[in-house]
Amino acid sequence: MKKVLLIEDDEQLRENIAELLDLYSYKVYTAAEGASGVALAQKVHPDVIVCDIMMPGMDGYEVLERLSHRGETSKIPFIYMSAKSERADVRKGMDLGADDYIPKPFEEQELISAIENRIARVAILKRREEETGTNTNIPFIEHLDDLKSWFYDNGEVLEFASKAFIYKEGHHSNYVFLVKEGVVKTITMDESGHELINKIIREGDFFGYNVLMENTPYQESAIAIKPTSLMAINKEMMSNILVKNHHLTMEFIDMLSTDIISYKERLLQMAYGSVRKKAASSILQFLQQLDPAPQEGIYISRSDLASVAGIAPESFIRALTEFKNEGLISSKGRNIKVLDVEGLKNIL
Repeated sequence: MKKVLLIEDDEQLRENIAELLDLYSYKVYTAAEGASGVALAQKVHPDVIVCDIMMPGMDGYEVLERLSHRGETSKIPFIYMSAKSERADVRKGMDLGADDYIPKPFEEQELISAIENRIARVAILKRREEETGTNTNIPFIEHLDDLKSWFYDNGEVLEFASKAFIYKEGHHSNYVFLVKEGVVKTITMDESGHELINKIIREGDFFGYNVLMENTPYQESAIAIKPTSLMAINKEMMSNILVKNHHLTMEFIDMLSTDIISYKERLLQMAYGSVRKKAASSILQFLQQLDPAPQEGIYISRSDLASVAGIAPESFIRALTEFKNEGLISSKGRNIKVLDVEGLKNIL
């Protein structure tokens, strides 16, 4: 006999619905308000919960939120019923993870069909899980802070010594990580083999999620800066969590957007820093090759200097302007005079 928990503050309606469900051979448990409904759900583990929204004390929204954050009740199908039929109210209930919504007043068959459909869906998913070995028990997680708690409760603990690689660029991406203790840096290598730090990740921060929705290798390397403890979740499970939890997905998108903006700013800084280095190197190379007298300058076109540096003339001119403002060089027409050789060398 399937069990239904009915949470409804209207005594007459609660008794009428309980009698109806009894006629359809359901074992019915009833609660007159939200708090006792939550306690009863944890005790009897019903096959489906039917809950009013507008109740004194704990309303139906809070009931669902509390049950969704407890592992033993998080997967129980949840059906709202309420006289509140505004679209925003329906949307709020569904966003919280409700499986169905029945506006009052409703026909007898509406309620029975909703309950039968929810129970049937659970049975189908359970059978599919048994047949395929896949895990359909995806938790409801609304916010990043809740996700962190879920990681702590369900993640695989991984320990890394100082300077140890957690993963390397090009490796297959298997996990998303949360730093429990320690500090991690993510890096890429430039064409000359220099280490470029992308991000410093501290306790309570996620990383490894940049390739979450794609079957691609890690695009960077991650290294423990000091002894570090991580909580790791399989990438497939993390993807399923995001697919089910839309609010959480939006927070992840915001987090990715922040990373992208930060990476873009650093790349621009790196790119412009590279222009300055190439411009300074080009001037010094011509200075060494032409060996002018101390009072003389290098008489050469800016385009020739830029071509040796391997950068666009416009970028080279901007770098020269900065060098002039910093007192490293002076220029007149095509003539460039180096005023501070050591200053240019310090840019390299």
